[in-house]
Amino acid sequence: MSATPAEVGYGRGAAILSVGVGVTGLVTYAYFALASHSLSESEYGGITLLWSAVFVTVSVLYRPVEQLLSRTIADRAARGATDGSHLRVAATIQLALGIVFVVAALALRGPLQDDLFGGSQTLYWVLIVTVLAYAVSYFARGFLAGSRRFGLYGGLVLMEAVSRCLFPLAVAVGIASGQSVVALGIAAAPIASLAVVPWALGRRISAGAATASADVEPAGQALSEQEASEARLLDEAAAGEPGGEPRFTLSHGAGFAVAVLAIMLAEQTFLNAGPLIVKATTDGPSGAALAGFTFNVLLIARAPLQLFQAIQTSILPHLTRLRAGGESDPFRRSVDLTLIAIAGFAACVALAMLALGPWLMDLVFGGDLAYDRLGLVLISLGMGLYLAAATLNQALLARARARAACACWLVAAVAYVGFLLLPGFDDRVLQVEVGYAGAALVLSSLLYALYRGSH
Repeated sequence: MSATPAEVGYGRGAAILSVGVGVTGLVTYAYFALASHSLSESEYGGITLLWSAVFVTVSVLYRPVEQLLSRTIADRAARGATDGSHLRVAATIQLALGIVFVVAALALRGPLQDDLFGGSQTLYWVLIVTVLAYAVSYFARGFLAGSRRFGLYGGLVLMEAVSRCLFPLAVAVGIASGQSVVALGIAAAPIASLAVVPWALGRRISAGAATASADVEPAGQALSEQEASEARLLDEAAAGEPGGEPRFTLSHGAGFAVAVLAIMLAEQTFLNAGPLIVKATTDGPSGAALAGFTFNVLLIARAPLQLFQAIQTSILPHLTRLRAGGESDPFRRSVDLTLIAIAGFAACVALAMLALGPWLMDLVFGGDLAYDRLGLVLISLGMGLYLAAATLNQALLARARARAACACWLVAAVAYVGFLLLPGFDDRVLQVEVGYAGAALVLSSLLYALYRGSH
């Protein structure tokens, strides 16, 4: 069966993003490799803790609005809605979340600066500035994804990664020195990437809602008469009155955002709980060093997420549009093909780690601690299961099953943290590796069962 125009558009968008985001992943690897070789183990551990704190915070706070915008813009474009209420609602939620963060960060300055960052004022203020800058960055990402402006999206994240990497590069070649310079790169990155935002949003405002809706659909992908008819019926059902557009209120947007916020919290638990718990339960300077080592191991799972952003970013608006048009078969095919591609990729990574894992990790990161081959394979398999879960999650969000998906994420995240806190493990890194793979298996199984039951 030949691909539909929508499926072709999804594949083209994912391909465009894959180039930019794939390069972004390599540049992110370079950032940590340069930092690892330029700083002491303790200083590098502080950088990884700052990174974890930043991306736990911004992913939990701001990715819900990114997902809200991505889904809503695509849905409203498919239905022919033209008002800008969704942008106002999303901006209001984002502003409120930024204010909440600032108040909490100032109130918790002591624990953050002294306990987490070892008394470093620089790391503390870098945290605040970076998180606030990402509020605008993630709003722009959601708008660009929902509008299918994938070239601009890829340019934004690539500019962010390159500007960040310049700072440890300056330290490595001797232009600058110290942990503070490397940390400043984390703050500079989202600020530099905002060069894309004024142009992108200015174009949206000047063009107007009608032009923006036309930009969403590439040439040859306009809704068919049948799709348009289905969209009008869905509009009337959503609005509760004949001929009306779907209402998008603050309570509507906040309900979706809260569910996705909980999902993002669980997601960041998967990605960052390991290093943070290792640091918290290991005494002395060795705790930061072991946390940095654990972080390096989990980069096997983290780095593919950079590339997977291309799929994750493009699949939600794509699936949302298919659902709005009642195209159930292309919906299922898109999900199935993505899962097959993930399985093949994870198998290749696991085989590479089995053959060359310890040597590759030593080459890239150095250090005195030895990487366990079996543990690296476990992380690779867990990465595949996690990416499959993330794909199923996007399908469920497109089907308006955010709350049910949220419950699956919370169950798996609690199980993961509970396992990491179990006593009796002499090898803390192996405990993280086993826990990550097992929790990813639980999560993907729960989401798959929910997805199958939602047909």
